[in-house]
Amino acid sequence: MALNTAVGGTGSPIVLLHGFPQTHLMWRHVAADLAADHTVICPDLRGYGDSDKPADPDGTLYSKRTMARDIVALARALGHERFQLAGHDRGALVAFRAGLDHPAAVTHLACLDVLPTLDMWQVMRGRSAAVGFHLYLMAQPPGLPEELIAAAPDAFFGHFLDIWAQDPAAVPADVRAAYLDACRGAVPSIVADYRASAGVDVDHDQADRDAGRQLVMPVTVLQQDWGAALGFDARSLWAAWAPDLVHRAVDHGHFMAEEAPELIAGELRALAGRGTGGSA
Repeated sequence: MALNTAVGGTGSPIVLLHGFPQTHLMWRHVAADLAADHTVICPDLRGYGDSDKPADPDGTLYSKRTMARDIVALARALGHERFQLAGHDRGALVAFRAGLDHPAAVTHLACLDVLPTLDMWQVMRGRSAAVGFHLYLMAQPPGLPEELIAAAPDAFFGHFLDIWAQDPAAVPADVRAAYLDACRGAVPSIVADYRASAGVDVDHDQADRDAGRQLVMPVTVLQQDWGAALGFDARSLWAAWAPDLVHRAVDHGHFMAEEAPELIAGELRALAGRGTGGSA
């Protein structure tokens, strides 16, 4: 599996995983900041950007378990057996799975603007679930979702760039064009990523919950206050997975790494300085 990856800086390693509908380019400001004292590793996830996009006939090649293995293998190939890991959106789900599956490799974990997959499906109900229409569309069996999205990819992917940005200037025209171009060429694999989160990813999360597995490393979660709108307590949901948790609601849009890069870089540095145990 070849992952298109940008690497820069010197110091302790930190891997940054992008979200939807983006590529590693979303970390451009945060990565430049962190590179002053970290080796910063920014891959395009499997199925996104310029990384490989294998076909997925059996529905397993885009499980977050498989994608997490990609990231651990990438870090190892770059000479890092242990590393801090941060993810946004889809990348946060990969990071979450990497933390559960590879606790010896992930020293510190940050997740931006998501809930764990199992919890996400449990809180999406009633009319409020309409905000996640894309989750249900891409959960459908192969065929129709890909055809519908491929018929108007810029309208589909651009919709999320528009409605999720509190500050549209944070995603300038050239970056927006790069995101749309990347998504336009990755419709089947993006759909496969989402479809996995309506199937095998839920199974993996449920198995871990049933077994009482938790994230053993310090964890920071930054997210918009979706709970206030949708009727759930995001911190308590995360605390069930992460005993050593810092959870903060932020006053920025979904694309917070682009809208507030200084804040995000500062939180990641603070996370790196934490030991084990305790919560806030």
